[in-house]
Amino acid sequence: MKSFTPTARSKIKRLPKRGHYDRDTVYAVLDAGFVCHVGYAIDGRPYVTPTCYWREGDAVYWHGSAASRMLRHLEKGVECCLTVTHVDALVLARSGFHHSINYRSAMIFGRAHKVEAPQDKLARMEAFIERMFPGRWQGLRPVSKQELKGTTVLGMAISEASAKIRSGPPVDDDADYALPIWAGLVPVRQVAGAPADDGRLAPGAELPRNLSDLGHIGLARR
Repeated sequence: MKSFTPTARSKIKRLPKRGHYDRDTVYAVLDAGFVCHVGYAIDGRPYVTPTCYWREGDAVYWHGSAASRMLRHLEKGVECCLTVTHVDALVLARSGFHHSINYRSAMIFGRAHKVEAPQDKLARMEAFIERMFPGRWQGLRPVSKQELKGTTVLGMAISEASAKIRSGPPVDDDADYALPIWAGLVPVRQVAGAPADDGRLAPGAELPRNLSDLGHIGLARR
């Protein structure tokens, strides 16, 4: 299916014209970032945890310490919600009421599952590194058994999702366009600085060429 079927919780109710349910739009929002927020409840109390994520096909994954309370709770298959948001511009109108933000956001609902098989977990970890830094995995020290054991990887099928996007200039009341007040957009973007080594490089350790371009993760170079 090219589009997700809106559900009672995924359907955009406020400003529905900004809602998108096609996979291409939802996946584009996911693939443009690497930090998400995962919402869930423990003993009736709400929590929202920021974490790194990556998408593989029709599933999204995240990982962390095997001791993580969030991961230990979600691996039981409880309901959760994963959100991703990008800020593209500040929207300045002629009134405070119409000031806004241009953004792209995606929200996914479902139940996470734990990646159990060691070879599958290792493959997911490789996919995460390659998502962030293509070509880097093969040059790294292999993951140890203890590191693999101490890491939990969760996955969640992307089957109930929607995106919400605002773009364009401010929308003022008709009468306000005659006011001598500046209005417009202030673009916002993430910018990557020049790589800096950690001060403990071994002889022969050179900066990989692929780190000179971080456009694959939505970052421009400064």
